[in-house]
Amino acid sequence: MTGQGEFIPLTRLLSLRGKRALVTGAASGIGEAISLRLAEAGADLYLVDINEEGLERVRDHVKELFNVRVEAFKVDLSVKKEIDDLWEKLKGREPDILVNNAGVYLFHDFLKVDEKLLEKTLAVNLKSAFWMSQHMIKNRGNRGGIIINIGSIEAIIPLARGLVHYDISKMGIIALTRTLAKEYGRKDFRVNAVIPGGIKTPGVEKLKREAILKLQANLIKTGIEFLNRLPLGRFGTPDEVARIVLILATDITSYVNGAIIPVDGGFLAA
Repeated sequence: MTGQGEFIPLTRLLSLRGKRALVTGAASGIGEAISLRLAEAGADLYLVDINEEGLERVRDHVKELFNVRVEAFKVDLSVKKEIDDLWEKLKGREPDILVNNAGVYLFHDFLKVDEKLLEKTLAVNLKSAFWMSQHMIKNRGNRGGIIINIGSIEAIIPLARGLVHYDISKMGIIALTRTLAKEYGRKDFRVNAVIPGGIKTPGVEKLKREAILKLQANLIKTGIEFLNRLPLGRFGTPDEVARIVLILATDITSYVNGAIIPVDGGFLAA
């Protein structure tokens, strides 16, 4: 039942048919999984990433599986002008759903972080979500919409060494989510965040391989400690994150706003 007492069938609540969804960082990992799930629910897609080859692969894969419209846009999200140009291209056909998923995840000793690395991390992980959300709210106005930001459990409980720059960028995502939810809820915007942890993405798998090959003891030790703390005793998959994003994008969660939802196998609770 909705607040007005109307009974809405589950199939209708879960459907995104007729909606447009924009996913950043869509060329692989969690972004790819999110794109597939949103398309399965019927949403037309705008896929955004700097990795053109990956974008084309995901676009073609979605088209093979689902009867939806898909457009791919190569955008360097660390550059505001490229974000502005993207929204200019989308004028008059703005997305109903925005998923700010793009992020960079680079280990670096805090004492050796330079301005270039810090700026790059903040630009991709936090500033891009800020600018994308600003365009979304400005362009949609009183039509409202859905914004879903992808954070990290590292922002809440820092575990790995060498991620101070990453952690502060993801803590900013939480603040951005809560503030936008408060300020624009009355204009029919729902803004929530998903906080993944321990997800077996291509990037994480690459880091594990490098840590083993280069005998990076700190990284190996962190990985073992993390796994030992996980109540479910395993790493998650990108699709397990995507399923929660899908629910937040549908009318199933029509009264959920400003929520920070962990998808971490119970790590934060342990």
